[in-house]
Amino acid sequence: MKHFLTLTDLTRSELQRIIRRSIELKAMQYAGEIHEPLKNRIMGMIFEKSSTRTRVSFEAGMAQLGGSAIFLSPRDTQLGRGEPIEDAARVLSRMVDVVMVRTFDHSKLELFAANSKVPVINALTDDFHPCQLLADMQTFYEHRGNIAGKTVAWIGDGNNMCHSYIRAAMQFDFQLRIAAPEGFDPKAEIVAEAGDRITLLRDPAEAVLGANLVATDVWASMGQEDEQEERLRKFRNYQVSRALLDQAADDVIFMHCLPAHRGEEVSEDLLDDPRAVVWDEAENRLHAQKALLEFLLVTHA
Repeated sequence: MKHFLTLTDLTRSELQRIIRRSIELKAMQYAGEIHEPLKNRIMGMIFEKSSTRTRVSFEAGMAQLGGSAIFLSPRDTQLGRGEPIEDAARVLSRMVDVVMVRTFDHSKLELFAANSKVPVINALTDDFHPCQLLADMQTFYEHRGNIAGKTVAWIGDGNNMCHSYIRAAMQFDFQLRIAAPEGFDPKAEIVAEAGDRITLLRDPAEAVLGANLVATDVWASMGQEDEQEERLRKFRNYQVSRALLDQAADDVIFMHCLPAHRGEEVSEDLLDDPRAVVWDEAENRLHAQKALLEFLLVTHA
């Protein structure tokens, strides 16, 4: 049994297999093919952080694969009332076939997985968002081919998405430049894992120079609303605009995990630029997660 808490839980070849399969599953859906390897399988979805894309993509994905999903908000579980995480994991994992958790503290997810009898998927923690990176890697492959050997620029906060891009640089073999304001760098221990694949910078223009992929995220993530004004001041020079993309490679594409705050981390018109592939990227959450579920519950069962 495998869990998927970060990208390094799987091997490079396993990740490549999932990406290839996600593209196949997408083509099958477009062709109207019925593919139900998860018939009668059930996913438990624990949401301590709300989300539109995560819930819809996982719930729709399970349905398309022939299974079903149970949505559990903080009001629907005893976790919010003080039940130990390990007890909740032991009980829930006896009733469902896979568990998806979207929460704040990554250590809570690790504790849940350590006590689960079924695969556990990280649907976002404060440290990592690996499912989004599966979708991002699928999207790059569809538009530009293999990302190995390419240059990626991350602009903005050294947050969970940035951490996942660092792990992706290790697993998918690309160079990553990170431009963040002082005090908002990614965690040093995560940067250290990737060695010379990572370059930390302060100047977004320097980071995007010749880059094949530019990515960013909101400046204040969920749970950081009280820092909004301070972050707006400190990140004001880190907006990704059409002019900034013009300094990247001629074939650059732009990604954002959404939702985007137009006029803040992205210019008002950037998502309408032909170099932006954010709608494909959002859709690919569905296909990448279907491939992941099939891998965890069928291929690797």
